[in-house]
Amino acid sequence: MNKKLLLALSLVLAILMLVGCTSNLPKDSANEGKVDEKPATDNEKPSGENTTPETKGLKTGLAVITSLGKSKDAGEADGLAQVDSTVVAVTVDGEGKIVECIIDAAQTKMNFSKEGKLVTDLATEFKSKNELGAEYGMAKASKIGKEWNEQAAFLANYVVGKTVEEVKGIAVKEGKPTDADLAASVTVSITGYIDAIERAVTNAQDMGAKTGDKLGLGIATNMSKSKDAADGNEGQAQAYSYYTAVTTNADGKITSCIIDASQGTVKFDAAGKITTDLAQEVKTKNELGAEYGMAKASKIGKEWNEQAAAFAKYVTGKTVDEVKGIAISEGKATDAELAASVSVTIEDMIVIVEKAINSAK
Repeated sequence: MNKKLLLALSLVLAILMLVGCTSNLPKDSANEGKVDEKPATDNEKPSGENTTPETKGLKTGLAVITSLGKSKDAGEADGLAQVDSTVVAVTVDGEGKIVECIIDAAQTKMNFSKEGKLVTDLATEFKSKNELGAEYGMAKASKIGKEWNEQAAFLANYVVGKTVEEVKGIAVKEGKPTDADLAASVTVSITGYIDAIERAVTNAQDMGAKTGDKLGLGIATNMSKSKDAADGNEGQAQAYSYYTAVTTNADGKITSCIIDASQGTVKFDAAGKITTDLAQEVKTKNELGAEYGMAKASKIGKEWNEQAAAFAKYVTGKTVDEVKGIAISEGKATDAELAASVSVTIEDMIVIVEKAINSAK
């Protein structure tokens, strides 16, 4: 065989053997000597990969706990019907941890005389403690110089990220926190707030809220249904409060809404003596359900809590301006779709939804 031909065949065989060996090398070894592209970091995802944080569903909860215990008979001084309602709104994630929390209170004080006549103006509308702010007047008597709304906000922020069990495990002594960080900003008794937080989380439901949504709470209280003792009938001082918890998205649209109400009523006789059991439980209308007794008198056959839920569902997806623009006549909805499910007056519901959206942060 020609020496040149033999040499050529040897070179071809050597090349084929080299290629075969290289293909069997580990990938990194085969690429040795090449300059690797810069690996993608957390902030530099490969092209085409979705970098938007995953949106997850949240539960929305509302709770109200009411006491009549600080009410007093009339005597040398006017009598006092005091209705204290602790109100908590929360959002909760899939692990049961609190994402947002708002704590507020409706403290309604109504006076009556020893003749069984109301002294407080029936047209009075009462602000919540958060709405009162510095007007509530706790800071000047507080050893840490903080107003009630400031202390409530600190506690609400403190429980964010905690489960109900962790909140219930907050150490207290005589109702007040013993944890140094918490006690530095909260000197009020917190046991009632812990109870309300637990109830709000327990009540929380999937209603459409998502991560990133803002939580708001609205409260409106009046005493328009109060009356003097007269003609052998007892008088009553009634704090009628409406409550709502809402969540709103980045477009300002409502993503979830809960509406509730309570009627804290203290009755008294013509001598200004309280006749109501002040230790009684005061349930909200949602808690009362069918016990409230509206369905039998309703022309649409629906209980109050059913109508409130229908209104809450109707406003979900709307902005505050759209809610304020709902058409009403004599306080009731004129829209056929809404009127078919809600026959009660909705003026106060609109007011509290607006308050809640405006308070969302």
